[in-house]
Amino acid sequence: MRITGGVHRSRPLRAPAGDRTRPTSDRVREALFGILAARRTLEGMRVLDLYSGTGALALEALSRGAARATLVERSRPALASIAANVSALRLEAQVRVVGGVVEQSMSSISREAPFDLVFADPPYALVANGSVVRALDSLTQSGVLSADALLVLEHGKEDASPAIRGTSLEDARRYGDTVIAFYRATVA
Repeated sequence: MRITGGVHRSRPLRAPAGDRTRPTSDRVREALFGILAARRTLEGMRVLDLYSGTGALALEALSRGAARATLVERSRPALASIAANVSALRLEAQVRVVGGVVEQSMSSISREAPFDLVFADPPYALVANGSVVRALDSLTQSGVLSADALLVLEHGKEDASPAIRGTSLEDARRYGDTVIAFYRATVA
């Protein structure tokens, strides 16, 4: 696994051992950032990366010009990988890591708001059981998104892209077993 573009292009990223963390593949991440680049510049954006795993999505955004990133993750091995990746890329001044469950981290998240771009790459079972939708509904209603913010949700191909309050689904693209859904914030 590596950064696919920007100033840190080709730099390797560390992932926790085992299969409990499912990082977004380089191929899917490259396609995702190609779509984002066609929509708008990442320059100066504030990014929120929920269920961040290795931090690859936020770190890729920073490599491509985002100004700051807040990463939320609860797994200790994943948090160790995030810390190692942030340190290896020397991005400590641009990154804030919140250790904890997404649903219980809203007050910590709000300190870094407003966010222009939100990534949510949860365990796919959390999309199917509705946990992610509840968390994202809470996020969109909390006032932490900038006007016209973009939310990107990764989920399994078996699940339909869910409705998320305060957003409109603009697009969904399938890459193998993965679907990337793009939502535009309709409340700020």
